[in-house]
Amino acid sequence: MELMVRKKRRPMSEINVVPYIDVMLVLLIVFMVTAPLLNQGIEVDLPEANNEPLQVDENLETLVVSITSNGEYFLSIGATGDERQSVTLETVGLQVSRIVSANPSIQVMLEGDTEANWGAMITLITTLQQAGVSNPNFITQPLSSL
Repeated sequence: MELMVRKKRRPMSEINVVPYIDVMLVLLIVFMVTAPLLNQGIEVDLPEANNEPLQVDENLETLVVSITSNGEYFLSIGATGDERQSVTLETVGLQVSRIVSANPSIQVMLEGDTEANWGAMITLITTLQQAGVSNPNFITQPLSSL
């Protein structure tokens, strides 16, 4: 009677990492191509100011209200790129009022073009105060050294 000898199979202790490297390289290329296409803010020429940088709490949500040189108002509520549409001053007041009442700890930032009408800027600040924003912070750029 013959005995069948069974060979013991040892588990394979090597991992084939080639497919993981391929996936990583594809993701790297996708992110490198799409990153420049994401335009987060409104195109405004910020005024220069010699101020200390504002300490912004990264954990709190931030709402940016923008005014362009044409007097158009924009809110940063998730729309990016070409999806952004200008809103009226009344809409700014209503939207900001709703946002502040839903989230009182939200940080409101005001971003204005240097060529924006001063009267429109004051009207915007007054509208924000009526909507419940006690102290909007202004976004500026540092003074350029000559």
